[in-house]
Amino acid sequence: MNTILIIGSGGREHALARCFRRSPTVEMVYVAPGNPGMNDVAETIDIKMDDFEGLAQFAKEKKINLVFVGPEAPLSLGIVDELRALGICIFGPTKKAAQLESSKNFAKIIMNKYDIPTAKHITVNTKEEALEVLKTHKAPIVIKADGLMAGKGVTVAMDDKDAYVAIQEIYTDDQVISPVVIEEYLEGEEFSLMAFVKGERVIAMDIARDHKRAYDNDKGPNTGGMGAYSPVPQISSDQIEEAMAKVMRPIAKAMVTEGIPFEGVLYGGLMATKEGIKTIEFNVRFGDPETEVLLPRLQVPLDQIIFDLMNDKEVSLKFDERFACGVVLASVGYPKAFEKGHLILGLDLVESQVYHMGTSFQDGFRNNSGRVLCVVELSETLQGAAEKVYAQIEKIEAPHLFHRHDIGINPNKR
Repeated sequence: MNTILIIGSGGREHALARCFRRSPTVEMVYVAPGNPGMNDVAETIDIKMDDFEGLAQFAKEKKINLVFVGPEAPLSLGIVDELRALGICIFGPTKKAAQLESSKNFAKIIMNKYDIPTAKHITVNTKEEALEVLKTHKAPIVIKADGLMAGKGVTVAMDDKDAYVAIQEIYTDDQVISPVVIEEYLEGEEFSLMAFVKGERVIAMDIARDHKRAYDNDKGPNTGGMGAYSPVPQISSDQIEEAMAKVMRPIAKAMVTEGIPFEGVLYGGLMATKEGIKTIEFNVRFGDPETEVLLPRLQVPLDQIIFDLMNDKEVSLKFDERFACGVVLASVGYPKAFEKGHLILGLDLVESQVYHMGTSFQDGFRNNSGRVLCVVELSETLQGAAEKVYAQIEKIEAPHLFHRHDIGINPNKR
């Protein structure tokens, strides 16, 4: 029997814990640091994600069979390198391989070198350079701050003013030197393709669709994600195979060629354009909230998949054919300033799966972060799953939270 340690504290880690706990070969799941909402399936451990020494000591004391890293920050800091050097079994990319997410410029360099389709772009390092580029590259345009931004470091500027403001917000000081990627605006259907990867082996999961904009009809600022659904009916099997053939397998092979082979979950943020599939971004871990709609559909034990991949055995995936739809409840004001500590009532009445993204507990659950809850339902149709989710959300009494009303509704129109 396996004992699992998950690193992280959000809805993705709650979904991972619930998925691992379903496995007949998993005896115990710990999450560090976790949050109080995960106590239904795991024991939370008060160890910070960047306390590698403390995590390693805990893993040895509890005889942990597998450490699984949820968020990007510990990966970019080298948690895999450090724990693996201590003889601890951990699944995820090394610090160098994690640059696919931690540096947008690094990812663009690799994509250009190996002819992996992506948006045309220019990388600048100062405010002056950025403003010069904006003189000749007019909106709509996409501006990406280099580094980890939890999904919020991207501005899709639909007019020149928004582009200018985005540069001003990144370069608050004229003397700051920091890479910024300015790229063409792509039009098409966006989707997330995640895969289990080891070297050149790429085992694709079903696809999902994430909604980054804060408000209905894809309006408002970018967030970490306000909802998702899986599978994605408007993306064909031929388009998925094109994505595998032109993006996912080539990037895995490129990393091997570069001498920094990738192991872990590779996330391709992709766009089906009129010119074919193009890469928006890579992440080096499960997406959030895509994980909350994907893992409830996974019908093969997660620990078995990972151990089989790490041991070079045959890996087979199977997903529930039903649609899953998840809607995020976020703190009013998110992704900007918001208040914490407001009571959330009615959760005991909700019959759907509820994943805690950021809650604390004091005489009841309270909001403790920007994104707070993700409510998920499954149904034979996407419309049915969405309707069930929204009916359940009505039972939650939390005026300090807001959510989108259009996740999974009429997806072919969007």
